[in-house]
Amino acid sequence: MPITYMPADDVRELVGEIVSTLSLTYINLENVLCFRSKGSRSKRGIARCHALSKIWQKALKLPPHYVIEVISERFDSLSEENKIKVIIHELLHIPKAFGGGLRPHQGYVTKRVVEEHYCRFVALSNRRYR
Repeated sequence: MPITYMPADDVRELVGEIVSTLSLTYINLENVLCFRSKGSRSKRGIARCHALSKIWQKALKLPPHYVIEVISERFDSLSEENKIKVIIHELLHIPKAFGGGLRPHQGYVTKRVVEEHYCRFVALSNRRYR
């Protein structure tokens, strides 16, 4: 079965809430798209962050864009807490320059950093998980 992609409005809403609550002002929400995929053969992945690279930006005459893809088979069954952590993880891959590149895990996207952002998100939002 081939992979299918569909817009993920629920993920888009969560991305907006996280970006707003954590004041991630460098993220241009107009240029962040969210999709849900079905049929992935990925064994470990829950979500992915994709970037429109510089060469594609120039060729298509477009500004930088990012896509957050959640893999339905793994993401949809997560608790609300873990969904938020997964989305925070993917947002942390977007560099502060918002130029089309991706940040690596090493030094930027770690469990500790995700947990710090999650705790701050819970403290600042109306959500109560702890």
